Amino acid sequence: MILYTMMPEELIYPPVDSLNADRQIIQVDGVPLEAEQDGQGYTIVRILSTDPAHFMDSRFMPGSKISG
Repeated sequence: MILYTMMPEELIYPPVDSLNADRQIIQVDGVPLEAEQDGQGYTIVRILSTDPAHFMDSRFMPGSKISG
């Protein structure tokens, strides 16, 4: 991909460290998820699976809580 812009690279692609500091990739029932760790467990940010059935499962909906 070629991106022609006068904007500085830092504004288009922010540093990865600051965005995903508390995010982890976890597996729940064989489904890879990106989640943020909080006091009681994890909060799902996004599903990393390629199986469409995993997106239809309400247990893996972004914003859902996982204890662990």
